Amino acid sequence: MNTPDILIIGGGVAGLTLAADLAPSARVLVLEAETAFGYHASGRSAALYEPAYGAPAVRALTEASFDAYQAGGWLSPRGLMLLGLEGEAEAFQADVAGMNLEELSLTEARGIVPILSREVAFAAYCDRPQDIDTDLLMQDALKRLRQQGGALRTGLRVTAIRREGALWQVTAGDEVFTAPLLVNAAGAWVNEIAAMAGVSGPRFQPFRRSVARIAAPGGADLRRWPIFFGIGESWYAKPDAGALIVSPAEETPVDPHDAFSDDMALAEGLDRYQAHVTTGVTRPLATWGGLRTFAPDRVLVIGEDPAAKGFFWQAGQGGYGFQTAPGAARLGADLILGRAPGLAPDLVAALSPARFG
Repeated sequence: MNTPDILIIGGGVAGLTLAADLAPSARVLVLEAETAFGYHASGRSAALYEPAYGAPAVRALTEASFDAYQAGGWLSPRGLMLLGLEGEAEAFQADVAGMNLEELSLTEARGIVPILSREVAFAAYCDRPQDIDTDLLMQDALKRLRQQGGALRTGLRVTAIRREGALWQVTAGDEVFTAPLLVNAAGAWVNEIAAMAGVSGPRFQPFRRSVARIAAPGGADLRRWPIFFGIGESWYAKPDAGALIVSPAEETPVDPHDAFSDDMALAEGLDRYQAHVTTGVTRPLATWGGLRTFAPDRVLVIGEDPAAKGFFWQAGQGGYGFQTAPGAARLGADLILGRAPGLAPDLVAALSPARFG
């Protein structure tokens, strides 16, 4: 399909879910540079649905995604626990208020996460957050795309883009694709794709985050444990397939690349984690890094570029890509297909690229 109606660059969760929503109404082709879809940020996500996470527009888009998550069967219970040490009372209270958490006694907290150390002075909890089955979500999106006649092509890195009359002409690999509408869903590479197309738009910044996978502390059964983390999200730990993933939750600005973990950042994060627990950390089972790419205001950018007709942004997912994916895809499809958006006008405006002038 070299002449689709809509050409989407980027086969992560943003591009794939948008393509699936568009496919019943248009000929859609997704181009992915890697040999597998969802390879970069989408394949390295902590995969948590938390409607109280992010700026107000992000939270609203997360809440707008809930019905689709329920219908898709992509969620399962997880919960969230905030922990604070002596001397962190003021910051702890700020996080509790900001995230709408309920304070717990330390006895209650240890009943949920038994390995908490005596240094932990404060704890709060909510059962709102849920795990996201990211693989199932993306496989379902790919299935819907293909059932409706759309296509995903992998291993095709875009090297040139130009406008020829009413069409965008995109060179990827040794092939040339044309389409009247070009969607930039290229994750950490959105700036590069825009530059090739001669579109200025907002400037996005990728940030690296490192993660270590460690064995279940003391061989514990982690299935009912929540994600737990320190004040100001200075670290987090989350059960994952019988093990625990621990991250320093750092944000180091980097250029787009195939990310890897930073050993120093991981060591600092593991040290902060260990200050809150009784069990020691031995050699990690695995480590990796991922990129979280934000717009200047840390809110997603969804809409046609105001200065470049036929160039559509589906970008700036940052750390919210999965939790907002169904709502973001539906909004993108509504705007592209000329339907009245199902979201409130002020939210549509808050997500539009026109907000940057």
